[in-house]
Amino acid sequence: MRLVCARFTFVCADDILASKFKRQIEMLILVSGKNSSGKSAYAEKIAVRFDGTRYYIATMIPHGSGGLERIVKHRRQREGMGFITLEQTQNISSLQLEDGCAVLLEDVSNLLANAMFASDNSSDAVLADIRALCARCCPVVAVTISGLCADDYSGETRAYVTQLNRLNTELYAIADTVVQLDGGNPVLLKGAVLPV
Repeated sequence: MRLVCARFTFVCADDILASKFKRQIEMLILVSGKNSSGKSAYAEKIAVRFDGTRYYIATMIPHGSGGLERIVKHRRQREGMGFITLEQTQNISSLQLEDGCAVLLEDVSNLLANAMFASDNSSDAVLADIRALCARCCPVVAVTISGLCADDYSGETRAYVTQLNRLNTELYAIADTVVQLDGGNPVLLKGAVLPV
């Protein structure tokens, strides 16, 4: 069975699962987890199940060799998956994308950091930007870091983690499906199980 999402279909063998995903409107799939938990690879496996044009929106501004290594790792990881990669550190909803296209947003935490530290924006602006993207694209598979505690930090980092936790909570509320990666294992927190 193929699931229809705007102009796209999602390959699925389970008729019951298919009925839960059959939509003609926006769809947000949130994939969360700690750093290096496998959330990006899992999100890519979800996104490639949708037919049609698939965009990978890369939001990271590399800082130092560690940032560059992470970018190279992610490029290698998605090689041959059919993504059109767009590097956009802010204002993702302003991108010229095909209506109804599938999008993998990598990632929400970088998008928020860019908004807070480069433009003095808050999680509200980032949430509005993601919602505007969701209104045009189907699905949006958004990756985010979770499990951070603001009390473990101070100053700007504490403010960032507080805003990130708030944004993640708001995204969780509007997402159709939420999956958290724990030690490389996907844990369904909301919605239907996604075959990958």
